[in-house]
Amino acid sequence: MVTFKYDLNQDIVELQASNWCGLEQVFVNGKMVSRKLNFSQNSEHKIKLNDGNPCRFQLLIDPTSEQMVCRIYKRNNLVTSINQGKENLLQSRKLLQNMTIFLTLSGLLFLLLN
Repeated sequence: MVTFKYDLNQDIVELQASNWCGLEQVFVNGKMVSRKLNFSQNSEHKIKLNDGNPCRFQLLIDPTSEQMVCRIYKRNNLVTSINQGKENLLQSRKLLQNMTIFLTLSGLLFLLLN
């Protein structure tokens, strides 16, 4: 799971994107305001903030640097661009691999003991 958080004036916005199942979620002050499945290299979420202003999230993967980029726009003006490198993706994959190995070995041990 890749997470981008940003304090946008009165609101704390957060975009969560799964690197495995394609689920993307946007939260404003802890409340989910947008959710969708995405399997492409980029996506976009359009929401309204609590003050009524439109906000847009662009999520994309830069092919040259392999970084995941989240751009946040408020009233069509770029507010910030947040990057996360492939180290985060590799760390997430390693955790999933370790959990899979653990569950497989636990299942085998359970079968052997019964």
